[in-house]
Amino acid sequence: MNSNQAPTLARPIEANDYEPWNQLWLDYQVFYEVKLPAEVTRTTFDRFLDPDEPVFSTVATQGDRLIGFVNSVVHRSTWSTADFCYLEDLYVSPTARGGGTGKLLIESVQALARQRQCARLYWHTHETNKRAQKLYDWVAQKSGFIEYRMSL
Repeated sequence: MNSNQAPTLARPIEANDYEPWNQLWLDYQVFYEVKLPAEVTRTTFDRFLDPDEPVFSTVATQGDRLIGFVNSVVHRSTWSTADFCYLEDLYVSPTARGGGTGKLLIESVQALARQRQCARLYWHTHETNKRAQKLYDWVAQKSGFIEYRMSL
Protein backbone atom coordinates (compact mmCIF):
# COMPACT_ATOMS: atom_id res chain seq x y z
CA MET A 1 0.00 0.00 0.00
CA ASN A 2 1.41 3.38 -0.91
CA SER A 3 0.96 6.43 1.31
CA ASN A 4 -1.90 7.76 -0.87
CA GLN A 5 -3.87 4.52 -0.86
CA ALA A 6 -6.68 3.90 1.62
CA PRO A 7 -6.25 0.84 3.85
CA THR A 8 -8.03 -2.36 2.86
CA LEU A 9 -10.88 -3.20 5.21
CA ALA A 10 -13.28 -6.14 5.40
CA ARG A 11 -16.92 -5.70 6.41
CA PRO A 12 -20.24 -7.52 6.02
CA ILE A 13 -22.01 -6.79 2.77
CA GLU A 14 -24.73 -4.13 2.82
CA ALA A 15 -27.83 -3.58 0.66
CA ASN A 16 -26.27 -0.62 -1.16
CA ASP A 17 -23.30 -2.80 -2.24
CA TYR A 18 -25.32 -4.59 -4.92
CA GLU A 19 -24.01 -2.79 -8.01
CA PRO A 20 -20.27 -2.89 -7.20
CA TRP A 21 -20.58 -6.42 -5.78
CA ASN A 22 -22.43 -7.54 -8.91
CA GLN A 23 -19.64 -6.20 -11.14
CA LEU A 24 -17.08 -8.21 -9.16
CA TRP A 25 -19.46 -11.21 -9.24
CA LEU A 26 -19.66 -10.99 -13.03
CA ASP A 27 -15.86 -10.75 -13.25
CA TYR A 28 -15.64 -13.85 -11.02
CA GLN A 29 -17.95 -15.72 -13.38
CA VAL A 30 -15.77 -14.73 -16.36
CA PHE A 31 -12.73 -16.05 -14.49
CA TYR A 32 -14.42 -19.43 -13.99
CA GLU A 33 -16.01 -19.38 -17.47
CA VAL A 34 -19.59 -19.62 -16.21
CA LYS A 35 -22.66 -17.44 -16.63
CA LEU A 36 -25.22 -17.60 -13.88
CA PRO A 37 -28.79 -16.43 -14.49
CA ALA A 38 -29.68 -12.96 -13.15
CA GLU A 39 -32.26 -14.62 -10.88
CA VAL A 40 -29.53 -16.66 -9.17
CA THR A 41 -27.41 -13.55 -8.66
CA ARG A 42 -30.29 -11.54 -7.18
CA THR A 43 -31.41 -14.43 -4.94
CA THR A 44 -27.86 -15.00 -3.72
CA PHE A 45 -27.43 -11.32 -2.86
CA ASP A 46 -30.81 -11.18 -1.08
CA ARG A 47 -29.84 -14.21 1.00
CA PHE A 48 -26.76 -12.36 2.27
CA LEU A 49 -29.07 -9.73 3.76
CA ASP A 50 -31.57 -12.17 5.29
CA PRO A 51 -30.65 -12.96 8.92
CA ASP A 52 -32.53 -16.28 8.65
CA GLU A 53 -30.32 -17.51 5.82
CA PRO A 54 -27.02 -19.31 6.64
CA VAL A 55 -25.34 -17.57 3.67
CA PHE A 56 -22.86 -14.75 4.24
CA SER A 57 -20.77 -12.29 2.26
CA THR A 58 -17.93 -10.06 3.33
CA VAL A 59 -16.56 -7.37 1.06
CA ALA A 60 -13.09 -5.86 0.97
CA THR A 61 -12.96 -2.10 0.50
CA GLN A 62 -10.37 0.55 -0.16
CA GLY A 63 -11.97 3.86 0.61
CA ASP A 64 -15.42 3.74 -0.99
CA ARG A 65 -14.42 1.14 -3.60
CA LEU A 66 -15.22 -2.59 -3.35
CA ILE A 67 -12.16 -4.59 -4.38
CA GLY A 68 -13.18 -8.11 -3.42
CA PHE A 69 -15.65 -10.42 -1.75
CA VAL A 70 -15.91 -13.77 -0.03
CA ASN A 71 -19.13 -15.78 0.22
CA SER A 72 -19.70 -18.60 2.67
CA VAL A 73 -22.38 -21.05 3.73
CA VAL A 74 -22.81 -22.54 7.19
CA HIS A 75 -24.38 -26.00 7.10
CA ARG A 76 -25.03 -29.16 9.09
CA SER A 77 -22.68 -32.12 8.84
CA THR A 78 -23.01 -35.82 9.42
CA TRP A 79 -19.46 -35.80 10.77
CA SER A 80 -20.00 -33.39 13.66
CA THR A 81 -22.64 -32.08 16.03
CA ALA A 82 -21.36 -28.58 15.19
CA ASP A 83 -21.94 -26.97 11.81
CA PHE A 84 -19.32 -26.69 9.06
CA CYS A 85 -18.52 -23.50 7.19
CA TYR A 86 -17.94 -23.70 3.45
CA LEU A 87 -16.08 -20.83 1.82
CA GLU A 88 -17.83 -20.97 -1.55
CA ASP A 89 -16.56 -17.94 -3.47
CA LEU A 90 -13.52 -15.70 -3.14
CA TYR A 91 -12.64 -12.98 -5.61
CA VAL A 92 -10.26 -10.03 -5.54
CA SER A 93 -10.09 -7.48 -8.32
CA PRO A 94 -6.95 -8.07 -10.45
CA THR A 95 -5.72 -4.55 -9.66
CA ALA A 96 -5.81 -5.32 -5.92
CA ARG A 97 -4.22 -8.78 -5.92
CA GLY A 98 -0.97 -9.46 -4.11
CA GLY A 99 -1.63 -7.01 -1.29
CA GLY A 100 -3.14 -9.34 1.30
CA THR A 101 -6.82 -8.83 0.41
CA GLY A 102 -7.47 -12.53 -0.22
CA LYS A 103 -5.93 -13.46 3.14
CA LEU A 104 -7.97 -10.74 4.87
CA LEU A 105 -11.18 -12.12 3.35
CA ILE A 106 -10.34 -15.72 4.29
CA GLU A 107 -9.62 -14.57 7.85
CA SER A 108 -13.04 -12.87 7.94
CA VAL A 109 -14.68 -16.23 7.16
CA GLN A 110 -12.49 -17.90 9.77
CA ALA A 111 -13.76 -15.36 12.33
CA LEU A 112 -17.37 -16.01 11.27
CA ALA A 113 -16.88 -19.78 11.57
CA ARG A 114 -15.36 -19.37 15.03
CA GLN A 115 -18.15 -17.01 16.13
CA ARG A 116 -20.74 -19.56 14.99
CA GLN A 117 -18.73 -22.34 16.68
CA CYS A 118 -18.29 -24.33 13.50
CA ALA A 119 -16.25 -27.51 13.61
CA ARG A 120 -14.61 -26.95 10.23
CA LEU A 121 -13.90 -24.28 7.65
CA TYR A 122 -13.19 -25.66 4.18
CA TRP A 123 -13.13 -24.74 0.50
CA HIS A 124 -11.90 -25.91 -2.86
CA THR A 125 -10.58 -24.30 -6.02
CA HIS A 126 -10.01 -25.30 -9.59
CA GLU A 127 -6.80 -27.23 -10.21
CA THR A 128 -5.69 -24.58 -12.73
CA ASN A 129 -6.02 -21.70 -10.25
CA LYS A 130 -2.36 -21.78 -9.27
CA ARG A 131 -2.22 -18.22 -7.92
CA ALA A 132 -5.01 -18.91 -5.43
CA GLN A 133 -3.40 -22.21 -4.45
CA LYS A 134 -0.25 -20.37 -3.36
CA LEU A 135 -2.34 -18.37 -0.89
CA TYR A 136 -4.37 -21.40 0.20
CA ASP A 137 -1.24 -23.50 0.77
CA TRP A 138 0.07 -20.69 2.98
CA VAL A 139 -3.04 -20.29 5.17
CA ALA A 140 -4.53 -23.80 5.23
CA GLN A 141 -3.85 -27.49 4.66
CA LYS A 142 -4.96 -29.63 1.72
CA SER A 143 -7.51 -32.23 2.77
CA GLY A 144 -6.56 -34.82 0.18
CA PHE A 145 -10.14 -35.07 -1.08
CA ILE A 146 -11.09 -34.80 -4.75
CA GLU A 147 -14.50 -33.44 -5.76
CA TYR A 148 -16.86 -35.34 -8.06
CA ARG A 149 -20.07 -34.01 -9.60
CA MET A 150 -23.12 -35.69 -11.08
CA SER A 151 -25.56 -33.91 -13.38
CA LEU A 152 -29.07 -33.51 -12.04
